[in-house]
Amino acid sequence: MLSHTLEHGVLVITVDRDPGIDGRATLTTQITNLVDAHRPAPVVIVLTERATGPAAVSAVLRAHQWCGRLDVLMSVVTDSAPVRRLLEDNADSAGPRLVVHARADTAISTAFTAAV
Repeated sequence: MLSHTLEHGVLVITVDRDPGIDGRATLTTQITNLVDAHRPAPVVIVLTERATGPAAVSAVLRAHQWCGRLDVLMSVVTDSAPVRRLLEDNADSAGPRLVVHARADTAISTAFTAAV
């Protein structure tokens, strides 16, 4: 369901499919466990085309809340313009702003620069 790498000190988590409503909590836990293990590294979550369903989006929004509590910079990458708008419109506004990108290289570069 997901994979992760470290690129230039940025935790990059790739979600390759929507887990469905039954898998949403598991995906959220997997993401937050990775954030905990690699903090204070900034996080970029890449949603592939097959991972733009409602459960994956919900898990990402929950992970954003978690990152906000930890003061960890988080951004998201998706090719889907409607999903980018959905994420931006529903992101938790109490903590750091969720930055949503169309390209992974831009997101990683921006996160690296912000962390330095």
